[in-house]
Amino acid sequence: MAPENSTLQQSERTARLTAEGVAIWLDDLSRDRITSGNLAGLVETRGVVGVTTNPTIFAGALAQGSSYDEQLRGLEAPVAGADPDDAVWAVTTHDVREACDILRPVYDATGGVDGRVSIEVDPRLARDAEGTATLAERLWTLVDRPNLYIKIPATVEGLDAITRTVAAGISVNVTLIFSLERYSAVIDAYLTGLEQAVAAGLDVSRVGSVASFFVSRVDAAVDAALDEMGTDEAAGLRGKVAIANARLAYGVHLDTLAGDRWKALAEAGATPQRPLWASTGVKDPQYPDTLYVTELVAPGVVNTMPEATLEAVADHGTITGDTITPALDEARATLETLDSLGISLGEVTERLEEEGLEKFVTSWTELLATVTDGLSRTRA
Repeated sequence: MAPENSTLQQSERTARLTAEGVAIWLDDLSRDRITSGNLAGLVETRGVVGVTTNPTIFAGALAQGSSYDEQLRGLEAPVAGADPDDAVWAVTTHDVREACDILRPVYDATGGVDGRVSIEVDPRLARDAEGTATLAERLWTLVDRPNLYIKIPATVEGLDAITRTVAAGISVNVTLIFSLERYSAVIDAYLTGLEQAVAAGLDVSRVGSVASFFVSRVDAAVDAALDEMGTDEAAGLRGKVAIANARLAYGVHLDTLAGDRWKALAEAGATPQRPLWASTGVKDPQYPDTLYVTELVAPGVVNTMPEATLEAVADHGTITGDTITPALDEARATLETLDSLGISLGEVTERLEEEGLEKFVTSWTELLATVTDGLSRTRA
């Protein structure tokens, strides 16, 4: 775990990344990070200005040690014979609320742009727009912090839930985006929600959003297909497709900001939905461990990193300025070459969405089991 206090100096490399317009978020949260002062230390020494969570992160946190035992003891009576989901939300919203409080000064200092903490809706509702929107409102009320983001998967059904949630004045982190087509639909869902909120007379100045565009999982899937081809041309695309895909997503973001639809919302006080690079931990040891950070630098983006990636950037990341905008033509050429090889990126990203949802549902099941076991253990 990274330094727990502020005795270490701010990393020059992460400071440079921040100066280039990249918001550094931590892709992890646990009770230990909060109580030990680790999260506060990362804010000071690594420039962390946000936190993302998901069911897998919470399942891992609750499975380790005894940090949650005291709270679980207090939950025994209320949850006895009740829905175990209630116990899960009690535990996870507690951590998110505490993290929101730690990051509140960042939220205030940035006018609500950063200092955000995300909590994900039940992934079993990913195909249920109404259920997702209802749970989003419940979580917003439970955490009761203005610097919260509700994470909603970018399924087709999730698009309607995003619009409903934003229209209600609730900030959203749209997760599990893999394709440019779905990303464009996510942007439309956000803008539609803002337009409905403005029409209803709501103050949209503090309604924020990020769109979590997944990176390393794309390379892992595409590289496997390229390896099966076994040609020099295929080998030349290894480790390039995910970055090209993300860079073109940034191009879509820039086009949105230049459009009349967004300009009208900006005049009403709305804030842009920033691209967030997710799944930035390198999965192939042949690649530099900072690859999905240093190659995706541009103003107005977020990069949420697992701790190992964050520490790698702080130690030896080479930040050379904007690595996206000058490379947009190259990114288009990369995807055209992939298509010419007969690999459908659309089919790959569709499969990745399904696999991502399955993994989160599995983690949710594990989370429920861990909490149930914890209740039994603390009751004994």
